[in-house]
Amino acid sequence: MLRREFLTVRSRLTADDVRETAAALATRALGLPELAQARTVAAYVSVGSEPGTLALLDALRARGARVLLPALLPDNDLDWGTYTGEDSLAHVRHSGKMALLEPVGERLGPDAVRDADVVLLPGLAVDARGMRLGRGGGSYDRVLARLERAGADPALVVLLYDTEVVEHVPEEAHDRPVHAVVTPSGVRRFR
Repeated sequence: MLRREFLTVRSRLTADDVRETAAALATRALGLPELAQARTVAAYVSVGSEPGTLALLDALRARGARVLLPALLPDNDLDWGTYTGEDSLAHVRHSGKMALLEPVGERLGPDAVRDADVVLLPGLAVDARGMRLGRGGGSYDRVLARLERAGADPALVVLLYDTEVVEHVPEEAHDRPVHAVVTPSGVRRFR
């Protein structure tokens, strides 16, 4: 029910709202020391009314960072490919799910995320403890578990709208807190 509430609020945003937020998010995120020093960033391409990511992805590439983007696998796990600009993306419709923008070209495998210095995570909300509420598909829970098993410790950052930083979201045993949330109005760190 909580997920539905956040999605309903997002559905009321205009294209201008999303575009303006994307620019502010890119500016805020690029100020993070973790992203300034990152050689490899695992990110995602926003869809619909999600906080926009393309401006940030292009800015990271311009800085010389390698940007990895996910491709959804049939079991909801994520494979990864390299982002080389908007022309390296294709619309992919997965059965029963929304259409996603995914990287074309060589697939690097689910373990490629272990090379990331920073992982930008999608979400619907984050709470005062840094617990992230995702869409419920479990794809990023698998990514975080994979990183933990490998002993990898990238910075975990969520991009959200200001109203999506809340006091508390439900958590399950497998959930992991993030290190920071970036919103149009600022950055909040956890731990």
